[in-house]
Amino acid sequence: MMLQSARRRSLLFTRSISRPLSTETNPPSPSLSNVPPPLPSNRSRVRFSPAPRPPQPSSYSPRVQISLPYLLPPNFGRNQVLSVPDSTRALLEEITRSFDAPIRYAFAYGSGVFAQKGYSKADASPPLLDFIFAVNHPSHWHSINIHQNPSHYPLHARFLGSSFIAQFQGIEPGIWFNAYVPMNGVMIKYGVTTIDNLCSDLINWNTLYLSGRMHKPIRIIKDDTRVRLTQQVNLVSALRTALLTLPESFEEDLLFEKMAAFSYGGDFRMRFGGENPRKVQNIVSAQRAQFKELYWRLARGLPDVHWSQTSTIINQDMFPRARSALVRKLPSNLLHRLETQYSRKYPVPSPDADSSAFWLSVGGDKTLSSVIEQELREIVRGPATVQSLKGLVTTGLNKSIRYSAAKVGKWWSSRNSSES
Repeated sequence: MMLQSARRRSLLFTRSISRPLSTETNPPSPSLSNVPPPLPSNRSRVRFSPAPRPPQPSSYSPRVQISLPYLLPPNFGRNQVLSVPDSTRALLEEITRSFDAPIRYAFAYGSGVFAQKGYSKADASPPLLDFIFAVNHPSHWHSINIHQNPSHYPLHARFLGSSFIAQFQGIEPGIWFNAYVPMNGVMIKYGVTTIDNLCSDLINWNTLYLSGRMHKPIRIIKDDTRVRLTQQVNLVSALRTALLTLPESFEEDLLFEKMAAFSYGGDFRMRFGGENPRKVQNIVSAQRAQFKELYWRLARGLPDVHWSQTSTIINQDMFPRARSALVRKLPSNLLHRLETQYSRKYPVPSPDADSSAFWLSVGGDKTLSSVIEQELREIVRGPATVQSLKGLVTTGLNKSIRYSAAKVGKWWSSRNSSES
């Protein structure tokens, strides 16, 4: 009875997000059957909060799926499983496993995990290893973590307690960062959010703070069925949005740069020296293979998009009907903003009176690309600014100054190198 109830809830959740994925027309392969994988025959190890899987031997293959129960086919979302060197993988898993507090989903990202132009292993100050942990109950999680790792938190946070930390974490974009934490011989920064907040941002693009980071290559350390599904929606949404801002024919690098830039567009740090102005180009130039692994299969599933696996040129149909089909599948927050903008420009027909005609007019608008980019900047600007200010509380004044100084130093170095 409990298993049937869990499956019914999973089916309802799957249906609720099926709209953004519904334009994929390629017939499913035999390996992507709708029949769920069989339940394990031996479930002797049952724990409320299972630890991350232990490091695998050197023969580990990144194509091997992390087990996902129930409704997802065995190969669903295989594009999300990106390989890293065995030494890096083992380090990431060892760090994650060292936390006593239960982590439901974890990933690592940034220049400490995947190569970026401008960084090298010979650097005197290697980049921080960046983590995001999604948990069920933040107050409980921080209570356990403060007891285990009190030095990760500033003094005032330890004094005010886990309830204060959880409430402060909940301020949009809904994440708490602990930075400059020494663990296993490296320096890390980790953010804590709730599984609900993460999945909501992946589907709706409420803030693009978490979903935007996950448009770029990440290394999944501990997986979760719900996040695997919503992350696939997030990647398809990024692909559709980027296509709407690009011409009929373009290089794949331009597509990757568009998607990598979504979370930076409205971030004030990009304008005032808090980030390397060539950060997006540096990411794409060093991670081209990972971007293609993330997006190529998804693009092949979209109608009116033509991208050979052996080619770097992408072509798309620019007819208003094809573009309006892409627009109508955008995440709800961005779609609502576009509807508000174009309701002023095209009062007749209104979206309520004739939805198809309204979106057909939007799809044929010559300024659609610039309108989308402007709305993306508006989505990012507020939450990015708030999170930067939250850093004064979450990491403390000294660490905030240290982190900001490091960012400005990178910006200054990149400026000098570009001028020379």
